[in-house]
Amino acid sequence: MALRIAFLLPVVLAAASLPGLPVRGKLGWNAAHQPVLVQGDKSILLSGDATTQAILQDERMQGSDFEVIGHFTAPDRFEIDPIHTVAIFVYKNGKRQKITYWCDVCYIRTLAPGTCVCCQKYTDLDLQDPDAQ
Repeated sequence: MALRIAFLLPVVLAAASLPGLPVRGKLGWNAAHQPVLVQGDKSILLSGDATTQAILQDERMQGSDFEVIGHFTAPDRFEIDPIHTVAIFVYKNGKRQKITYWCDVCYIRTLAPGTCVCCQKYTDLDLQDPDAQ
């Protein structure tokens, strides 16, 4: 048993270091109000960290041409890479955009929807060029 584990460990570590797989489709919800990526007649259940889940539940994102980066955990389930890796994009007018949220009162940018940490105003969706500094 120990030999089997020792043999598999390098394989598991190599797979963990592979870059995420991009998957694109329309963002929607299934009947249980869980986020899914729709590709024709196929739906892929999406999961991720808490910040990622907040973006997936943002009604402003529903129906968007969406791209996520991560890995399949089953043929119909996809785990999105952590939010700090910038693994969620939307396509608007044919351009790939990074999803951010902005408070125009305090000039604070966040990665998830919600109230501003300063003034408590609900943040605006603010798509950004992913290559801009």
